[in-house]
Amino acid sequence: MSAVDKAFHGLRHMIASGRLGAGERIPPEADLCEELGVSRGSLREAVRMLAALGVIEPRHGSGTFVSPLRPEDIIGSLSLTLELLPLTGLLEVYEIRRVLEAHIAAKAAARATPEAVETLFSLIDAMAATEDPTEASELDHRFHAEIARIGGNPTLVSLLAVFRARSRKYQVFNLPDGPEMRRKSDEDHRVLAQAIADRDPGAAAGAAEAHVAQTERWLRAYMPPIEENPLTG
Repeated sequence: MSAVDKAFHGLRHMIASGRLGAGERIPPEADLCEELGVSRGSLREAVRMLAALGVIEPRHGSGTFVSPLRPEDIIGSLSLTLELLPLTGLLEVYEIRRVLEAHIAAKAAARATPEAVETLFSLIDAMAATEDPTEASELDHRFHAEIARIGGNPTLVSLLAVFRARSRKYQVFNLPDGPEMRRKSDEDHRVLAQAIADRDPGAAAGAAEAHVAQTERWLRAYMPPIEENPLTG
């Protein structure tokens, strides 16, 4: 184990064990270096790694603190590694996404307000009106993010946002069959939004799962590995 790894895992254990709680300032460098048996350089690199993961927050002029450790923030840091997945790995993730999107859609159907439903349909109308595939992709993301928000679990909102962000690297709407795929996607969105408007959790879950499964089928049928794909952004 390298000195950086030793420092990283040592700090991580202090936080995981509760010795350093959320919001607490970490001990002085000299004390940590002595306890962990590492140099200042190794400790600082470990702190940078934990900061990238949202676990530690260096505050200029104040010191370094354990973050609030909100689940949604920690989950959001998964984007750092999920971005590295090739298409084959992403398609495995889609099985998880199907389950979670169905679950959050059911929750949204049980909790949606008239205002939230209106927002969903306005996003669908905007998707149908635009000719710009990039704008359509952004509106698609906002539509699903709004459903997750209505569902009311910030951790799931964050996790699904990570999954969708990785999927958006594959711009299927830019393909020759893109217009037809967009039409089918818009239809799926309307079915899903209507189920939420009808406050029907079962129908909403089924519509969400079917929609994600359709996207997965498109990726399997049309897209080469990302490193060979000129359409990725």
